[in-house]
Amino acid sequence: MSFLSAQLRQSVLAALADREIVKILDCALVRERSVNEVIRECNIPHTTAYRKIKWLLDKRLLISTRNEITEEGKKFTLFRSVFKSLRINYEYDNIVVHAEYNIDPVENVTEKLLSLH
Repeated sequence: MSFLSAQLRQSVLAALADREIVKILDCALVRERSVNEVIRECNIPHTTAYRKIKWLLDKRLLISTRNEITEEGKKFTLFRSVFKSLRINYEYDNIVVHAEYNIDPVENVTEKLLSLH
């Protein structure tokens, strides 16, 4: 699939230019992760991780998969990367971004939307 939305294309390009965001996307590609898991596995400072994960969620490059509550009663969200792979082609006066969706997050969104009825 290639993106028609210039805004999403710009978000993908900005994300791939940021080393910490790429680490976050890599970490959340195979299975869903919490912010604390990302902080630990990617060795990213807390404030940076929260800020960049929020940006990724706002740009729809990460998706919340579910919320959980710890035994202590603390709530946390698990998230996953929306895309499995991205390919960028530069053609004269045009940047084309091809993407392969990470199937599980897309299915989760569909399930959530269908459950709203």
